[in-house]
Amino acid sequence: MSGIIEEKTGMLPRIALIACGSFSPPTPMHMRLFEIARDYFEIRGSHKVVGGIISPTHDSYGKKGLAPSLDRCAMIKLAVQSSNWIRLSDWEVHQSQWMRTQSVLQHHQNYLNNFINSPGDGEQHGVLPGWLPKNLTERRDPIKLKLLCGADLLESFAVPGLWSNDDIENIVANYGLVVISRCGSNPEKFIFESDILTKHQYNITLITNWVPNEVSSSLVRRLLNRGESVKYLLDDLVLSYINRQGLYNVKSMPYSSRITRIWMSRIVP
Repeated sequence: MSGIIEEKTGMLPRIALIACGSFSPPTPMHMRLFEIARDYFEIRGSHKVVGGIISPTHDSYGKKGLAPSLDRCAMIKLAVQSSNWIRLSDWEVHQSQWMRTQSVLQHHQNYLNNFINSPGDGEQHGVLPGWLPKNLTERRDPIKLKLLCGADLLESFAVPGLWSNDDIENIVANYGLVVISRCGSNPEKFIFESDILTKHQYNITLITNWVPNEVSSSLVRRLLNRGESVKYLLDDLVLSYINRQGLYNVKSMPYSSRITRIWMSRIVP
């Protein structure tokens, strides 16, 4: 019986999930989106999720509260240490300027399937990116990349001047959206109110998150700026990095001073 299940699972179409954004800082909810989405597809037996990719935006995006990309990438690496399938892609931050989301998707989609077709090319030059999922070449069928996001991205499509219609259509038609929405929200309404989204709604997967988590990066930054505790709202490694680097105007004792105080407390009765 297990052999039949494995054979059936092996024939499922393969997809990879990519999340784009600031991640300043990355929160546990960012990682939960990936887990919720993978559960949705695999429990239903519709797709095999081969990997998760986090692509932080370029520094020139200029969003308020945006920490330098070097720090954001470091925090993401720390945040995904416990995951065996979610990985950082720093391709976007190393470009000469801010990239449109559809360009980011196109790069990763092309790289995935070029690697499947010619895996030796990258291996010979030793330049395989760290975000590349494992065991891609165990099958030869292509991988479909989908943009993973919250329901707020659907809402942002309606903001004048924020997205071009061509970009929205390119993203939804050629890649697809996996939208994680809060219980009680109504993402279907935003799809109905958009001709483009309605046209390509077959390529939009709506998933309800039944375990609410309202912790956002902006909330964490606000608390840090006020000198309030964010412990248990962030991964401990990420929080330690923020304190050590003094990000987000964190009001805390300098790292070196805290280490000295801890060391002294151990040797002085």
